[in-house]
Amino acid sequence: MSERTIVVVGGTSGIGLELAKDCIARGDRVVITGRDQARTEEIAASLGPGASGVALDISEPASIAGQLASVGRVHGLVLCAIERDQNTVRDYDVQRATRLVTLKLVGYTETVHALLDRLEPSVDTGIVLFGGRAKDLPYPGSTTVSTVNGGVAGLLNTLALELAPIRVNALHPGIIGDSPFWAGKPEGVLDQYERRTPGGKLATMADVVDATQFLLRNRGVSAVNLYVDRGWAIT
Repeated sequence: MSERTIVVVGGTSGIGLELAKDCIARGDRVVITGRDQARTEEIAASLGPGASGVALDISEPASIAGQLASVGRVHGLVLCAIERDQNTVRDYDVQRATRLVTLKLVGYTETVHALLDRLEPSVDTGIVLFGGRAKDLPYPGSTTVSTVNGGVAGLLNTLALELAPIRVNALHPGIIGDSPFWAGKPEGVLDQYERRTPGGKLATMADVVDATQFLLRNRGVSAVNLYVDRGWAIT
């Protein structure tokens, strides 16, 4: 399909930005979103004429439809905007928990709803939701993160059923060693995690981008939760 437009929510940094670059390299047009309009437009301009930027804060779902009003026909949607949260049930921060739940579940859903009249109703159209391995492999402080990532797995099932023939899948990254968050850790921190993968290496941003493109484009795949963690869970 020529002249495909892919919307990458959370495409101004990290994996989202790498995905936007990869889409452009494949010949797609890309719309990236970020909270700050000027910064988002600047990053879009750096990607070339095939990219444009839109200000969007999915933690404020009532504003999403208006913020996306300028977006035209869409052939792929990737929701990879995330926030990191440390929250335990013993020391529970309701405000932070509510924000993350709103962003990841209500915000993701409302973004799909707001773009539904522009999502091409075809099996060629894919939606990819980003969850995370914390839904299965919790850690101290992951109470809210584990909850919302589990919710993403449920959300993709109902979306895949309701929106067919549009395909909906979810990607759940593990620890991504070269991502800005993990690459900035002090020397030696990642060693303990690398030792827990069968091959002794962590997944990379390129691995996640490749997996996202598979879910986005493969016509035979829908309602799938795909883990990208180099086999972390089997050790």
